[in-house]
Amino acid sequence: MKFSRETVGQSGTRISYLDTGGNAPVVVFLHGLAGSAQEFIPSAEALWPEYRCVLVDQRGHGHSTRVPSDMGRQAFVDDVAAVIDVVASSHPAVLVGQSMGAHTALLTAAAHPQRVAGLVLLEADVHGGDLEEAGALGAFFRSWPTPFGSMADATEFLGDSALARAWVADLQHTGDGFRPRFDAAVMQAVLEAVHVPRWEEWKAVTAPTTVVFAADSMFTPARKDALIAARPGTWRIDLPRGTHDAHLDASEEWITVLREALRGMS
Repeated sequence: MKFSRETVGQSGTRISYLDTGGNAPVVVFLHGLAGSAQEFIPSAEALWPEYRCVLVDQRGHGHSTRVPSDMGRQAFVDDVAAVIDVVASSHPAVLVGQSMGAHTALLTAAAHPQRVAGLVLLEADVHGGDLEEAGALGAFFRSWPTPFGSMADATEFLGDSALARAWVADLQHTGDGFRPRFDAAVMQAVLEAVHVPRWEEWKAVTAPTTVVFAADSMFTPARKDALIAARPGTWRIDLPRGTHDAHLDASEEWITVLREALRGMS
């Protein structure tokens, strides 16, 4: 199958996305922090042609504007709404998101219920977090010895985890080497915004919702239980394996539950 790469302008920011096309129900994929649309290509390939799959590079990521002027959560929501208006103008879309992408998806569903037919959220959370964590992550990204001379050099530094392989595969080949498709300072600012608690928005979501947690989740059992309890009717699935990036390291299990969750949503 082939994806077309499209763009939509949003308040001076370029939002890029991959689109399978077709007349099937629309599923919009939203990656996590420091990720890109590329991470969800295997998921989209598994769903097509039953679904039209749209994989968004959120602002500051992938092929979208690298350093946007606005890194707040509302800007991310507005971007997704703008993409939906193009790819699903006459029918609501299902949003599938992982981590930060799940956060974007639920905020979009709360703000635009008429645009969202359902949510599938992998490793979602609305508790907020410690700003020091965002600072530590920004420092980690700044520690990368970029540009890498080769993809092999990048692998040697980043390791061979599923997440590291995704980062390496998405490196941009520039005139002086290989660079990540994101800026460390932008990632820190975006995570700081994600770390603001969003309980009211979560409780306001009316779309059918499935929350998926990995066996080796980033979140404690109590934190996961609290998320589900705060919104009665939320369907919860716990994967038998995988980490916070289960779409990468437990892809077969993830795609199985994704298919199950999509039934009846679109």
